[in-house]
Amino acid sequence: MRRSRRVRWVIGITVLSLIGTGIGLVLARTATPPQKLLAAALSFDKSHDVFTNDVGLSFIVDPALLMSSGAGKDGIPSIDAPVYIPANAADEWLSDDELVMALNYQGITRAYPLQILVWHEIVNDFVGSTPVLITYCPLCGSGMAYDRTIDGAPIEFGTSGKLYNSNLVLYDRTTGTFWSQMNGLAIVGERSGLQLAPIRLDTVTWGEWKIAHPESEVLSRDTGFERNYGNDPYGSYYEDSHIWFPVQARDDRIHPKSVVIGIEVNGSFVAYRELDVASRGTIQDRVNGIRIRITQDASGEINVVNLSTQELISKERSFWFAWYAFHPDTRLYLPSDWTYSPL
Repeated sequence: MRRSRRVRWVIGITVLSLIGTGIGLVLARTATPPQKLLAAALSFDKSHDVFTNDVGLSFIVDPALLMSSGAGKDGIPSIDAPVYIPANAADEWLSDDELVMALNYQGITRAYPLQILVWHEIVNDFVGSTPVLITYCPLCGSGMAYDRTIDGAPIEFGTSGKLYNSNLVLYDRTTGTFWSQMNGLAIVGERSGLQLAPIRLDTVTWGEWKIAHPESEVLSRDTGFERNYGNDPYGSYYEDSHIWFPVQARDDRIHPKSVVIGIEVNGSFVAYRELDVASRGTIQDRVNGIRIRITQDASGEINVVNLSTQELISKERSFWFAWYAFHPDTRLYLPSDWTYSPL
């Protein structure tokens, strides 16, 4: 068993190293930020204690728990000056059944193809006047967006070359603080305890998205880097049961790479399998005394609504193993006719 885990770790290190160093930088651009910026959208996460070690380093997560991905700092390069093309132009290389991360924010719709994000993981973007951080962790299947305003200024992020619970760890390029991709939380460094404000992001098929939003802009392959876009270096990783890097907690009631929609309501966490949402159309549940409804519309977007207030509840889409690693006290919603089948 120990030998098998080591083999998977070596495979993971090798793949991530190749992604980062496959073909080098061809050209660089400098983004021109808009003049007007919105106010800071940060909170301090009081549920975590912030510690300081004997050399003055602040942290929430013990730095010893951060694993090297093998790619190195900025080894997987972020996209810092994104270019967008119209939907009909993207059709030339983007298939209807391919997944995109879909943003509908401040009247602007954008699609970020996973065939591009798998090679870059981060887009430092602007949507209107708001600095927006688009992130994707292929290892966890998690796509998250955040407002990247800190202290009234747009902050640029890069890949740190580290992983926590097999999840992408970002760093900000002003203080070097490490941030967790799954929850936007600063976990090691000067800004430990701060949490970025999430922005809704859905993962849908390109075919569904372009029909619902024909006006959508699409992230161009003109990234300034030469990569083999359209060829996924992770191969069968998304389907097999192997987890390449260590996680703090694991639950094997369902396949570790099952895609789940995770929510938090007043401190209670619940995960719903995406396939159950898709097959049923509507799921109603009660979480911590709050009645909720989960639906999926024609564009593939999933909505979670608090039925008492009719307000949307923030959600995360990821592999089951990743959601559980960060939320080991989560409840897993399963259909009444589901039976336990250990892997």
